[in-house]
Amino acid sequence: WASLDARPLPEWYDEAKFGIFIHWGVFSVPSYGGEWFWQEWGRYGDNKKHNKIQDFVKKTELPNFAYADYAHRFDATLYDPKHWAGVFAKSGAQYVVLTSKHHEGFTNWDSRSIPTTWNWNSMDVGPRRDLVGELAAQVKNATSPHTRKQLRFGLYHSLYEWFNPLYENDKQNKFQTNQFVKTKTMPELYDIVKKYEPEVIWSDGDGETTSDYWNSKEFLAWYATNSSVAKTGVWNDRWGTDAGCKHGSFLTCADRYLPGKVNWKKWENCLTITQESWGYDRSLTLESY
Repeated sequence: WASLDARPLPEWYDEAKFGIFIHWGVFSVPSYGGEWFWQEWGRYGDNKKHNKIQDFVKKTELPNFAYADYAHRFDATLYDPKHWAGVFAKSGAQYVVLTSKHHEGFTNWDSRSIPTTWNWNSMDVGPRRDLVGELAAQVKNATSPHTRKQLRFGLYHSLYEWFNPLYENDKQNKFQTNQFVKTKTMPELYDIVKKYEPEVIWSDGDGETTSDYWNSKEFLAWYATNSSVAKTGVWNDRWGTDAGCKHGSFLTCADRYLPGKVNWKKWENCLTITQESWGYDRSLTLESY
């Protein structure tokens, strides 16, 4: 960590005061209760949100409906990456970070070379399109009318997945094994960097164990020294329970992080446009925005 922390922050990020964060995935199909829909639905116990989502599914779907069935409706028919990039540029944003994979495990890019993503990616099911690749190309081709600078592209990626049996097995072994990391998490991270050259890696889902399990330092050392974006790439601090609010090109510490004072390191406030949800939630009222 000492070596990674000593790396100077690239000038472009230091000067980029505003970015766009996009949470988009299979959870956008039910668009009800936010991006944690599947986890809340699958939760045991009699909590209010669980019951609300269960009732929603009963009212809107046939019996024996499964969350994976939503993926067939995740068709992205109105997806217009060129228009999106134009809107982002006009907004004054200097960088754009898209969800490559949320905690549900569905990959929004052509990950078919990774066997563990089979039939749970945007090429095998749903849109049959490389959603990440299309937006990456358009954002990198967009120029801010305010600064005359080219927009930068980044990717959000969840280290863990709620219901992946490989992860569950590692967890039962008290993280003394890391088959999930070796066959799923790390192959995905190397793949998205090599294919799309994101200049921001926004990691998440690290909170159950340390960076040693995730092989975070090894990946970041490669990203910062040997990848094609080594000189300009930045990363956040969510790489394990030992890394949060300590180690990263910039700190996020907690969602909607606002230190309220001059901080010891560059920080980012990842802020939602509603009070409740990161992903689109059609049940929210105007007052929430």
